[in-house]
Amino acid sequence: MPAKREVEFPEEILVSLKTSEDELIKEMKLALAVKYFKEKKLSIGQAAELAEMPEEDFMRYLGEEEISIFRYDDFEELEEDIENA
Repeated sequence: MPAKREVEFPEEILVSLKTSEDELIKEMKLALAVKYFKEKKLSIGQAAELAEMPEEDFMRYLGEEEISIFRYDDFEELEEDIENA
């Protein structure tokens, strides 16, 4: 069951950003999903769920932002995975 919290935004922020509260929340979720994916705190599936997007769309978004979906700390780890494939 999803946790639900209330977040309040000053009206002037929404006016300055020329956006709705719903759109701002959507953007915040996407930004957090990307942040936690990059920090390796969430898998790609979990991050897509947080962003409320299908995995394919989230992966496409990461590509557009030039964020790799591959999670290798070094080249040797990548080579090992390729050899084991």
